[in-house]
Amino acid sequence: MSENEARTETVPVRADAVPPETESAESSAEAVDSAGVRSETAALQAIARPTVAQIGAGIAAVILLGALTRYFDTHVPQWAVGTPFDRIAKSIEFPVYAIAIGLIGNVALAKLDLRERLSAGFRTEFFIKTGVVLLGASINLKILVTAAGPSIVQALLLITVVFGFTWWLGGRLGLDDKLRALLSSAVSICGVSAAIAAAGAVQAKREQIAYAASLVIIFALPSIFVLPWLADVFDLSDAVAGAWIGGNIDTTAAVAASGAIAGEKALQIATIVKTTQNALIGIVAIALTAYFTIRVERIPGAARPSVRQFWERFPKFVIGFVAASVIGTLYLQSVDKKTGAAHIAIVNDLRTWFLIFAFVSIGLEFSLRGLREAGWRPVVVFGSAAVFNLAVGLGLSVLLFHNFTA
Repeated sequence: MSENEARTETVPVRADAVPPETESAESSAEAVDSAGVRSETAALQAIARPTVAQIGAGIAAVILLGALTRYFDTHVPQWAVGTPFDRIAKSIEFPVYAIAIGLIGNVALAKLDLRERLSAGFRTEFFIKTGVVLLGASINLKILVTAAGPSIVQALLLITVVFGFTWWLGGRLGLDDKLRALLSSAVSICGVSAAIAAAGAVQAKREQIAYAASLVIIFALPSIFVLPWLADVFDLSDAVAGAWIGGNIDTTAAVAASGAIAGEKALQIATIVKTTQNALIGIVAIALTAYFTIRVERIPGAARPSVRQFWERFPKFVIGFVAASVIGTLYLQSVDKKTGAAHIAIVNDLRTWFLIFAFVSIGLEFSLRGLREAGWRPVVVFGSAAVFNLAVGLGLSVLLFHNFTA
């Protein structure tokens, strides 16, 4: 056995220590010796932890780009008034600006040789998990149950059917189970938020999260304009159009933008349907946690996972999401409508900031290498599932909301 072979056996490199998208070509070259084997010294260097200064600088970069995003989100519609771009500018929501600015920042930092040094501060998961928890405060579960029965039925059926189809198709095309879980959750529930919840349940890789988030944004943007147009072409009622938009567009912000184009009544129904789907994130996360713990990653012959192991895998922020929903519902019942609306508006604004930071971080972490490695199959799976979702969603919307008065 050669020295290199022995070293390879005795010095294993943790696969999760250096995420592929954050490992520069330079560091990769240093970590591999002339024989193509990672040396002991290089392996130790590769898993070196970032300094506090690097983390702080990375977070500062995200906050700066987030502030720039908020500036454009606020001022572009004002600048476009009276121009041919007036309607488009009003329809574009902050995720578009955040992703675009994040991508520009990605390129700029890479050119300055700073991207890898600051990458530890691009806390996509933290930002979006916090945003999801804050989202729960605006979901009044009592109203959903008592006033939006059809939306609950639609959400349950749509999530079950579309998730099942996406999972099946991903399996047929040989996708990794973790990526299948992320894509299935994203397309059937509520986009990036659901993908993050699924990622926590199945312990997905960071590049898989970034990839799923990118697909959500790419498919959601045209849907903002296409669905209201199709609703008009099909002569759908406000309730049916709103249910279709809320059940099929994968991000809450994009649903709000598309619903606004379709009309105020359609927007109200779209919001109820989407928040109903959001409320089911926890159920799907629990199911995925159980499935991956008991079936996918269980070693043959090993003892069944304990309750403690199950709990360790469970994405804890889902509990925060549910708790925020309960607290928000109880709080709104204890104060007058004006006061409650004002306070919820503050929470929603804070949620928007965290989601902006999350989308900026996604842009900063985006890696063409990740896309190349994933190949065409995830795009086919997600695209096919999106079309399937549109067809099933339209059928359920007509069936459940054709006599609904918005």
